Amino acid sequence: MTPPVSVVRYSAHSPDLSHILAGDDAPARLGYAARIMTEFKSDLLRLLSTRGYIHQVTDPEALDDLATRQVVPGYIGFDPTAPSLHVGSLVQIMLLRRLQQAGHKPIVLMGGGTGKIGDPSFKDEARKLMTDETIRANVASIKTVFEKFLTFGDGPSDAVMVDNADWLDKLEYIPFLRDIGRHFSINRMLSFDSVKLRLDREQSLSFLEFNYMILQGYDFLELSRRAACRLQMGGSDQWGNIVNGIELARRVDGTEVYGVTTPLITTADGGKMGKTMSGAVWLNEDQLPAFDYWQFWRNTDDRDVGRFLRLFTDLPLDEIARLEALEGAGINEAKKILANEATAMCRGRAAAEEAAETARKVFEEGSAGGSLPTHPVAGGSIAVVDGLIALGLCPSKGEARRKIAEGAIRVDDQVVHDPMLEIAVTAPVKLSFGRKRHGMLVPA
Repeated sequence: MTPPVSVVRYSAHSPDLSHILAGDDAPARLGYAARIMTEFKSDLLRLLSTRGYIHQVTDPEALDDLATRQVVPGYIGFDPTAPSLHVGSLVQIMLLRRLQQAGHKPIVLMGGGTGKIGDPSFKDEARKLMTDETIRANVASIKTVFEKFLTFGDGPSDAVMVDNADWLDKLEYIPFLRDIGRHFSINRMLSFDSVKLRLDREQSLSFLEFNYMILQGYDFLELSRRAACRLQMGGSDQWGNIVNGIELARRVDGTEVYGVTTPLITTADGGKMGKTMSGAVWLNEDQLPAFDYWQFWRNTDDRDVGRFLRLFTDLPLDEIARLEALEGAGINEAKKILANEATAMCRGRAAAEEAAETARKVFEEGSAGGSLPTHPVAGGSIAVVDGLIALGLCPSKGEARRKIAEGAIRVDDQVVHDPMLEIAVTAPVKLSFGRKRHGMLVPA
């Protein structure tokens, strides 16, 4: 028996689903019949519910039944706005991993086309437009991380990766408006919370951005045609966009497709997942050293340990229940296990073990381990504020000076009080921010 899961539904056989496009927030606002499902038949929905991934499901009975009868291809889209995704995208990557673990087919959709616009959902302002060259470079860089989480190939449940530029770049404007645009109501689109947020704040929403939700709906239609895709998944902020695609597939092709959203993942203190004082926690190794990635998980709030173990590791649920029940020093051991497992999945087991050993040496022996982030220093010395920035310990000189004034910065375990200090680097020097973040300055 799975724990109760809140879902929302609509009739799969309603002749007109336009009523479901009233907004993209709470089920009551949508006019859905909200209820509790206590048991799923399919391995897929049981796995997602017990691990804590489900926030909303469209027509759960029909999706549950479909998942018991056939392999269900499902997709999530990722726009290439940077050379790497960050931890804030990890729950969606794990959702694709769970789909494959349950015997179904993950489709990774790279937004080479939609990335030229940028998703305006719940953004305060328009994203900066990227060149085609930047988008291609970002797509190539991002692709590498998925190979750590998914098995790609030609088998029925093997993952595939596609790029929506393959069809969006070829669209002709007038035919697209005539064939696809007529199915979208401006009245309903303006009622979406993701749009209303910008309008209510009197912040500009360009016609370019306004088209994003139409293109995302069209992605679902294309994947339904090209890959028999029957499921789109995403974060709760994507609910309206997902519903758009569901209705479009039904209106244009008469195809039944489904949607699943995950809850907004925040930390116990209300912070946004993956955001730290020094910036985003990147998934790619060349954007963030393995030790810093490991340390991010090790610093998890006690209250988040169990939830994060369920979402971001493959540990069995009974083992997770044991770990999250630990108290005192025991919960710190659970955090180390979380850090080891999450890092091993993203960076490899060897990198996780090296990071754990480095942390042991730094925190238990007071020495510097080999996997700390390093920065080569030419000329024999470097200003302490420049060293902090070079090692990623502080994002700016102003922040570095503030932390020095607060007594939070140490050089070889000695507190620094002078923001003008020049550090002589004739041998490796450990630079620390607080008790948990460290880096090494080494001679060039």
